[in-house]
Amino acid sequence: MASFKITLAYDGADFSGWQLQPGRRTVQGELERAWLEITGETVRTFAAGRTDAGVHAAGQVVSVESATNIPPESLVLALNTKLPADAAVRHVERVADGFHATHDAKFKRYRYTIYNDARRQVFSRKYAWHIPTPLDVPAMQAGGTHLVGTHDFASFQSAGSERESTIRTIFAAEVTHLAPGSSNRGPESDALITIDVKGDGFLYNMVRTIAGTLVEVGRGKRPPEWVAEVISAKDRSTAGQTAPAHGLAMLWVAY
Repeated sequence: MASFKITLAYDGADFSGWQLQPGRRTVQGELERAWLEITGETVRTFAAGRTDAGVHAAGQVVSVESATNIPPESLVLALNTKLPADAAVRHVERVADGFHATHDAKFKRYRYTIYNDARRQVFSRKYAWHIPTPLDVPAMQAGGTHLVGTHDFASFQSAGSERESTIRTIFAAEVTHLAPGSSNRGPESDALITIDVKGDGFLYNMVRTIAGTLVEVGRGKRPPEWVAEVISAKDRSTAGQTAPAHGLAMLWVAY
């Protein structure tokens, strides 16, 4: 059996998340169905992160063990003929035996996107949380600096998937407002605020809770220093709301 690493992108709007669920449409279910149709093998795939319903991915990484002799470049083409239109394989490669997309990941980068404008959104409605009142981006940036480092992030974990340890390391937490007139400006982009978080691992709903917490700062309800207080409290009730799933995307994973 050989080990394969698959890089996958998907629009999570119409998926019930990554993980297999009876009677529900999931990314894992669609990928394993496509693999079976192409190779005749029933396999179990493992993802770097088990994204929830509505969450998107630009660079999800998946591992699978298979006896297929189909070349990786041919697997890309073949899988994409079997996958639905809202999922696509970007890359397939043979890797060292035993590679595991979940356990071998060194760090991941997620992006949370906010549409910050009083006008009704059209193009970004499936990919950004609409907040019509103005947000103070510099204050959110200042709040994000308190997240960087190794901390106990228990305050940012939702119930339902507790881990043995809630200690994680965040390498970067960057809040950006794309300025009008930018060369890469697209429809509605001048109203978009992005929160990029890079870390060695994430708790259940951690990035969405970070987004909800920084929005509290952006609304002026809390000062930037409050983020440090939330971390110290180790109590989920002290943090902001869990931001809606559709604003979150997994950007990439490093090994």
